[in-house]
Amino acid sequence: MASVTVATAALKRRLGSRVVKTDEASRREASFDSAKIPFVPAAVIKVRREADVGVVLELANKHRVPVTTRGRGTTLTGAATPVKGGWVVDMLGLNTIAIDRDAGMAHVQTGAKVGDIQEAAAAVGWFYPPDPSSKEYCTIGGNIACNAGGMHGGKYGVTRDFVISLRGYLPTGEAVQWGTATKKFSAGFNLRDLWIGSEGMLGIITGAVLKLIPAPAERWTLLTSFRDETAALEAALALFRSRVQPAICEFLDRESVLCAERATGKVVFAGQSGRPVLLLELAGSKAEVREQRATMLAWAAEHATAHRVARNRAEAEELWAVRRKCSGAMFELGDSKLNEDIVVPMKNYVAFAKFLKRLKRESGLHIPTFGHLADGNLHVNIMYHRENPKERRAAEAAVQQLMKTVVALGGAISGEHGIGLAKSPFLRIQHSPAQVRAMRAVKDALDPNGILNPGKMFDVFQVWKHPRLAIKLPWDHK
Repeated sequence: MASVTVATAALKRRLGSRVVKTDEASRREASFDSAKIPFVPAAVIKVRREADVGVVLELANKHRVPVTTRGRGTTLTGAATPVKGGWVVDMLGLNTIAIDRDAGMAHVQTGAKVGDIQEAAAAVGWFYPPDPSSKEYCTIGGNIACNAGGMHGGKYGVTRDFVISLRGYLPTGEAVQWGTATKKFSAGFNLRDLWIGSEGMLGIITGAVLKLIPAPAERWTLLTSFRDETAALEAALALFRSRVQPAICEFLDRESVLCAERATGKVVFAGQSGRPVLLLELAGSKAEVREQRATMLAWAAEHATAHRVARNRAEAEELWAVRRKCSGAMFELGDSKLNEDIVVPMKNYVAFAKFLKRLKRESGLHIPTFGHLADGNLHVNIMYHRENPKERRAAEAAVQQLMKTVVALGGAISGEHGIGLAKSPFLRIQHSPAQVRAMRAVKDALDPNGILNPGKMFDVFQVWKHPRLAIKLPWDHK
């Protein structure tokens, strides 16, 4: 602790007390993210210039001070929790956005909100597709650190597919840039992609150049209902086989729909309350949407028990209400949630649905599930009451069984949330000892003193054994 105190005093001399905050309120505010597991840091550094980050890391590396990078703390895995104390680097002061209209690129600093980037691009006819549900709050730096996705992932891809170049600082405090603002770059190792998804463990990103695409000329939204989950999943596969690529294909199982219906006070389809649904959106040129629309309507007539088309954007927003409300409404089923963003190969959708049905029965828990069928990224929500020991044990066993089954089916334990603290117990289900050693070797090579985001990913942390804070964040349950 003495070395942290000495280092913090040295950092204040370099950057000033307006940047380096050691008051209790600032430290407590930075002690947790959306995982709500608090660990109070020694100081919070609210950087004003990118060079401030280099100063922080130079001193942290010298004095062996743990450093955790933070945007708005919307991560659901505890990746921005300062579990080892030390310093939290708050990146919100680095938030510039500049759109290159000719090249179709966005030059951004990592504290910029994703929603603001999308608005800036849209204002000049461009489109930035990655759209996590917290986009009005989350920062692009956090999206890059976790390789975030969203509903558009199936057609357009995830954050990694839109990062052209990165700049930032190594754990030593040395400035680096991976790539340039060009569409081609083949000069040396691709270390840019090592930083994407590294959860702040290999360096701190301060800026990025993002690829933009032309804004879709037209959108068309369709809501469909099905007899049961298997019918909905089989119908989705039939749609994909027709070579229609919807911009969005959201699946909600029966429990998710029922929760949304109770929250909104409206039945999705009259006489069919609580049936699973697919919410689909086409986007592209007018000709493309017109052609695919005809195919999709024929598909709905053949496979769905009911369907409804949005005649305009206002009606489309009404259809989206069922998707937006379902997650928060799930807390009527339990006061705690293990929200797992697993990925399943399309060929195993039906097998996974059968597994979930069995898991619900055997665990005795509610497990509402929704997600992005166009890329197989499903959000499995294991609901339980934290003060009920039986339910807590059942939830722990269920999540273990879930992860083992996902990997056995050829899937991934995380599609867009990352590992952080919450998924650390499952890393070795996904990766062999050789694979973990290789990742550790990269970490040790770039961060030999282990100062960046320590205690995450490789160290097993049992999230369900730690009490959550009784606080609701603005982006909770989106």
